[in-house]
Amino acid sequence: MSNLRVIQPADDAELADWRHVHNVIIPTDPLSPDDVRDRAGRYHLEVAYLGDTPVGCSTVRPPCEETPAATVIARVLPGHRGRGFGTELYLRGLARAREFGGEGVETVVLASNESGLRFALRHGFTETERYLLPGDTVPYVALTLNA
Repeated sequence: MSNLRVIQPADDAELADWRHVHNVIIPTDPLSPDDVRDRAGRYHLEVAYLGDTPVGCSTVRPPCEETPAATVIARVLPGHRGRGFGTELYLRGLARAREFGGEGVETVVLASNESGLRFALRHGFTETERYLLPGDTVPYVALTLNA
């Protein structure tokens, strides 16, 4: 394992670090501090640090009536990719998703994030659909983990 320190954000500064990573990776859907606090109440969020520097974050959404599979999303800032941090975040998220149960595991990647798509495909995901949110011009790619 790397010297990555991964925590569940508990205060405004840690939530701001999670938000920063999210907003860099998904610039088409920037989140406000209130959005992040709301997500922290509904989903399992983690932020990854090298020393005091945030380098990645993850989201695990539990299964629900609308989406019976758990959703695992791992994000790593471009300058920190290729060092295994995404894999570490993904494996932590996958373990949490399995605790939630449900009908499989899914992920979603912004179509313009080519390295994120390659990562998902290398880790056994298969593309299931592409969709645009209202007002967006860059589609999201939904993927399902092959059993």
